[in-house]
Amino acid sequence: MLIGIDVGGTFTDGVVLAGTQVVATAKQPTNNADLKGTIIEVLDRLLEGRDCRDVQRVVLSTTLVTNMLATGTGPATALLLMPGPGLPVDCYDLFPHTWFLKGSVDFRGRVIEPLDATEVEAAAAQIMAEGIEKAAIVSKFSNRNSQLERQVRDIVQHSQPSLELALGSDVAGQLNFRRRLVTTYYSVMTQAVWTGFVQEITAALVARGIKAEVDILKADGGTMPLTHSIFRPCETVFSGPAASTMGAVALTSHPRNSVIVDVGGTTSDISLLIDGEPLYASKGAQIQGHYTHIKAFSVRSLPLGGDSPISIHEGRLTVELTRRDNAACFGGPEPTVTDAFNQLYSLEIGQPERSRQALAKLEPQAGMGLDSLCREVVNLVISQLQAAITDMFQEWENEPAYRVWEVVHGRKFDFQEIVGIGAAAEAIIPVLAEKMQVACTIPAFAPVANALGACVARPTLTVKIHIDTQSGYWVMDQEGRRGEVKTGAKMQLGEALDLAQRNLQQLALERNMDAYADQAEVFLQEQFNVIRGWSTSGKIFDIGVQIAPGLIKEYQGVKQ
Repeated sequence: MLIGIDVGGTFTDGVVLAGTQVVATAKQPTNNADLKGTIIEVLDRLLEGRDCRDVQRVVLSTTLVTNMLATGTGPATALLLMPGPGLPVDCYDLFPHTWFLKGSVDFRGRVIEPLDATEVEAAAAQIMAEGIEKAAIVSKFSNRNSQLERQVRDIVQHSQPSLELALGSDVAGQLNFRRRLVTTYYSVMTQAVWTGFVQEITAALVARGIKAEVDILKADGGTMPLTHSIFRPCETVFSGPAASTMGAVALTSHPRNSVIVDVGGTTSDISLLIDGEPLYASKGAQIQGHYTHIKAFSVRSLPLGGDSPISIHEGRLTVELTRRDNAACFGGPEPTVTDAFNQLYSLEIGQPERSRQALAKLEPQAGMGLDSLCREVVNLVISQLQAAITDMFQEWENEPAYRVWEVVHGRKFDFQEIVGIGAAAEAIIPVLAEKMQVACTIPAFAPVANALGACVARPTLTVKIHIDTQSGYWVMDQEGRRGEVKTGAKMQLGEALDLAQRNLQQLALERNMDAYADQAEVFLQEQFNVIRGWSTSGKIFDIGVQIAPGLIKEYQGVKQ
């Protein structure tokens, strides 16, 4: 048995998949103050009457880190930065509690300015004096040489041992100093809370006799072991939209150009499939307006869902942005978007008479009949969704995969269908598709598609290696790993590719995802000669290999 649990803003959904059969589902209101409790309650409902020893895999998708960052409730965090020469330091003054230190590394990984240990000690003392308990240490080009970051760490640990620290080279080893400092900052901010969550979930699973593999869904639609996520908590942001995208991939077997709209109770998430493959955000996930090194799908969340309340303000009909309760047809106290669609299109959702009664209370204030009122709500909702999709296409046009499709096909990109998933999709998406004059697909199990997407998503792993044979080293963008190579110009591209593949396989083995290592693909291979005088004195290679997102080997589709 495979179990998937997705924590949404309104409901937490769960599924149990056995072969090609969904043998159990569960839906529970999400308690954002106790996400662990909500997850365990859903898990217990899924396991009722089943032998825990038959569980082979559990995958979770949670909003814990997303909520913490979106609400600004994370603890105060300091930044110790070594930007070196180049742009003014103001360009990196993105967060409060930022200290700029001496010391710099060049693009080849050479230390060109040493640290000032006294300056580091003074900064650490001031951080503690301000009551801050976490700090991110980031140097420009630390992905080529992490020496200065580690020296700062050692000095701080000696003078202020209680400070919780994270290094940019360990958290995000790609080029782009600004994105690396943002990623490291958010990672150390969320790490303690996430670690506590992981420990609680692990203990709860052990108490229930579950010994299966437990994974967490990442923003890129792949999974990683829950225990390893302690070191990379920010990779779990936006796992909800990733779950909806992977759910659509799992439930729609035909590769088409499709817009996915996940209509939940609180929000609607929009993403894109190109020939059946999810489109990525080439600049990485964006958190509070800052780009990061977190690989993620290109998605947009719209504050509009099936439970969005309908109200009248100064005689004007309004669809509010904040969910307060269930739709009236499901026992809620006031009319919502779902109720308007339910009434206008005779959908027979829940208790239709309750929809009619709740909406009828607005007629006197609205100054219009019931049908006109519902039609106005529908027009507002469809207009907002259509505008959001149109805006997203303007963003998508700048993504490399989107442009490549247009070059290959020699025409402007178009999409054939809207795939609707989520609890309110059946009510809203057919109307939206008709308005946009495209096909509409509401797959089976659409209300729990997110949980299913998490359940069958396979592990992902991306490794980039920079090799400099003149300087005699290689460095990987994961965990600051590095090693030595023979100096000179004799290394060939094939040897560089082999080095990258070996490192990916080793990392996959350590993270218990080696079953997919043989499916790793090369997505980057660049080679440059280093010329000194009139001869080649070395080579520089940049190699990227990945276990790309997809579905687990065991997944053979779902039968109704």
